[in-house]
Amino acid sequence: DLFSGSGVVGIEALSRGVGHATFVDFSAECAGTIRSNCEALGEGERIDVVEADVMSVLADPSRHGLQGPYDLVTVTPPYEEVVYAELMGAICASPLLGEDCLVAVEYPVELGLFPPTLGEGRLVGLRNRRYGRTVVAIYVNRPSG
Repeated sequence: DLFSGSGVVGIEALSRGVGHATFVDFSAECAGTIRSNCEALGEGERIDVVEADVMSVLADPSRHGLQGPYDLVTVTPPYEEVVYAELMGAICASPLLGEDCLVAVEYPVELGLFPPTLGEGRLVGLRNRRYGRTVVAIYVNRPSG
């Protein structure tokens, strides 16, 4: 769960059967909130919280104690604080994404629709769905089939 905030997206994934969630947020306050929320829900054993810059984690996950590959990556950045082209480039290049990894990216409708493929075909789009001012794009990384 990249740009985790309170951890609501990763916590929802845990409630739906994901075995383990890793939360990444630069804010110490957000990291503390995630830990508290997960402990209160009895999920403290199934999480890791990384207090770090998302771009740094994507580029060098081992430096932050992470090993891939992951099967699902959710990305919910603060709209005005990221450059989406750079963020999507970092996601495409990251060793955290395994083959067939699903990537869900939230972005503002003002950006228009994301392209059907990214990273020279590494990420293949499955769907863009609009929810008011928000669009969620679903991609699969290096699809095997």
